[in-house]
Amino acid sequence: MKLSKTFLFITALCCAIPTLAIQNSTSSGEQKMAMENTQNIREIYLAGGCFWGMEAYMERIHGVKDAISGYANGNTDKTSYQMIGVTDHAETVKVTYDANQISLDKLLKYYFKVIDPTSVNKQGNDRGRQYRTGIYYQDGADKAVIEQALAQLQAKYKKPVQIEVQPLKNYIVAEEYHQDYLKKNPNGYCHIDITKADEPMIDEKDYPKPSDAELKAKLTPLQYSVTQNKHTERSFSNEYWDNFQPGIYVDVTTGEPVFSSNDKFESGCGWPSFTKPIAKEVVHYQTDNSFNMQRTEVLSRAGNAHLGHVFDDGPKDKGGLRYCINSASIKFIPLAEMEKAGYGYLIQSIKK
Repeated sequence: MKLSKTFLFITALCCAIPTLAIQNSTSSGEQKMAMENTQNIREIYLAGGCFWGMEAYMERIHGVKDAISGYANGNTDKTSYQMIGVTDHAETVKVTYDANQISLDKLLKYYFKVIDPTSVNKQGNDRGRQYRTGIYYQDGADKAVIEQALAQLQAKYKKPVQIEVQPLKNYIVAEEYHQDYLKKNPNGYCHIDITKADEPMIDEKDYPKPSDAELKAKLTPLQYSVTQNKHTERSFSNEYWDNFQPGIYVDVTTGEPVFSSNDKFESGCGWPSFTKPIAKEVVHYQTDNSFNMQRTEVLSRAGNAHLGHVFDDGPKDKGGLRYCINSASIKFIPLAEMEKAGYGYLIQSIKK
């Protein structure tokens, strides 16, 4: 029997379409798997008073994938909101996070920002054992991280820190009306300032200083001269003096964020000018008496690189300071590239 060319073409096309669909499906599946493989999903359980605010606060932190209100470390494997006073459970938020985006140590620092760590069975206006502070873990390796973080926290207080640290037990998810409570009730009770999650928290340990040999290989002659020998580039002929795109400026030697486009202004001096650093702890200062002048030098924290100087002739309505910074000391990361470059945790703090 003879088959027409049209029939053969249709048959071939019909056979090809499922094959193509399978290939596309496989490709999509591989992409999803690759994305999942780049994540390092972990869990920690945090008690810090009323869980409505703690849940909403944790959900705002970059790297946190989910936060669920519940009850933990009581005496029974069943309880309810009405019974936690009897079963001795603590109102606790289960925090699921990607350890590739935020470390447990950094997550705990966010937690410490919104609790009173020396208070016993009381946070905000809430009193009772169910409002105690606690860190509950499932992975034994987390215990050392938690204990080190608590030791660093204790050094800041004269009173003893009262946060209990225990392996997780008897965790029960809270009733549905407690989940995302502040999303459902925007004006609902909250004992903490959840916007503290938006404040930049920059960890010096993430930005180690290269050796001098590495710096010489990495930097241009001008960058090395300015950052290491405290030289100054020419005004009006440098890279960023007139750049006002949204983004951040990082120390060219270590990559540690030092300034934000939020605080950049046109000063007329010919160098990048800022009213303040992105966070006060990322820079330090020393007196500079060179050239028969008394000035205040600004250096980066992690790299100890010379950035420039700070003067008191800045905008009065923004504190009155002018950070006059060398373009050669910094690198600009545009807002659109921050996630890819590893600065996604700062995106929320940048004004569009």
